[in-house]
Amino acid sequence: MTDPLILFDLLLGVSVVALAVAVMGARDLFAAIVLFVIFGLLSALAWARLSAPDVALAEAAIGTGVTGALLLKTLHHLRYVTGQLDQFAAPGMTPAEPVPMGVIAANAAFCGLITLGLAVAYLGAPQGGPGFDALVAEAMPQSGVEHPVTAVLLNFRAYDTLMEVVVLLAAVIAVWQIERGLSDAPSPDLGQVWQGFARLALPAIVVVGTYLLWKGSEAPGGAFQGGAVLAAVGLLLLLSRAYVPRPAHRGAARLLFVLGTGAFAAVALLVTGGGRVAFQYPPDQAKTLILLIEGLVTISIAVTLAALFHGREPVALPSRRDHHDT
Repeated sequence: MTDPLILFDLLLGVSVVALAVAVMGARDLFAAIVLFVIFGLLSALAWARLSAPDVALAEAAIGTGVTGALLLKTLHHLRYVTGQLDQFAAPGMTPAEPVPMGVIAANAAFCGLITLGLAVAYLGAPQGGPGFDALVAEAMPQSGVEHPVTAVLLNFRAYDTLMEVVVLLAAVIAVWQIERGLSDAPSPDLGQVWQGFARLALPAIVVVGTYLLWKGSEAPGGAFQGGAVLAAVGLLLLLSRAYVPRPAHRGAARLLFVLGTGAFAAVALLVTGGGRVAFQYPPDQAKTLILLIEGLVTISIAVTLAALFHGREPVALPSRRDHHDT
C-alpha cells in the first residue's frame, strides 16, 4: 500500500514548482504577489517535511509574511506615483516612464550571473561527504545552548550572523536615504474591521514572537524568527494607524536600529578583552551572552522590518498655513 505521506510530498513538490512558474508568468502584479505568498507558505511546509523547522519558520515569517507585506506596500506606492490610485492621485501627476530596455537587460544579466555562480558552487561542492554534524555535536557542550542551529548561528559562525544584522541596518539606512525625496503614498484606510482584528491579534503575536525568541536556545526559533513575528506587530500598528511615526521618534528609531549590531560588536570586543578570540564565549557565560545578543537583535530586527514596511523617514510635513503663505 502506498504511503499517503509520499503522495502528499509529491503533490506538495509539484505545487511548489507550479506556483513558482505561475509567479514568474503572472502579468498582474497583485496576482503575482498573492501567488508568491502562497508559494512561500507551501515552501515553508516543504521545509517542515524535510525536517528543517528552523528554515520553515524563517520562510513563513520572513520569506512569506514580511516580504509579502513589503511587496504589497511597494505595489501600493507604485500605483500611487503612477496615478492609478484614483482616490489618492495627486493633481497634475504624470504616469511613470517605462523601464528602459538597457536596465531590464542589465538586471537579466545580473540574475543570470548569480544563477550561474550558484550552479558552479553547487556542482563544485563535495558530494556525500561526512559534513559537519560530528564537529557540531562535539562542540555543543561548550556552545552554551542546547539547539545546534542556535549554536552555529550565535557561536560557531557568529560573524556571519553579525553581517546579516548589518545588512538589515544598511537596508533601512538606504531606504531612508533613497525615499527622502520621493512622494509619500498614503496608507489605505482599512476601517474598523481591521482595527478590531489588530486588537485581537496583537497580544497573541507578541506572545508567539517572545516564545520563539526564548525557545530558540533549545528548539527551533531564535532572533530572526521571533523578530519577524514581532515585526508583524509594527505592521498591524501602522496599517490600523494605531501608531503614526513622527519626526520626534527618529532618535529612538535609530537607536533601536543599531541596538542589535551594537550589542553583537560589544560582546565580541568584551570577549577579546578577556584574552579570547572574538565570540569565543567563556563556557559559564555563553548562554547568558547569547541570550543577551538574541534579545537585542530581535528588537532591532522587528523595528527595522517595520521601518522598511513604512518606507521613508518620518519628516515634518508643512502645515496648510505655511503652504498658503508660500
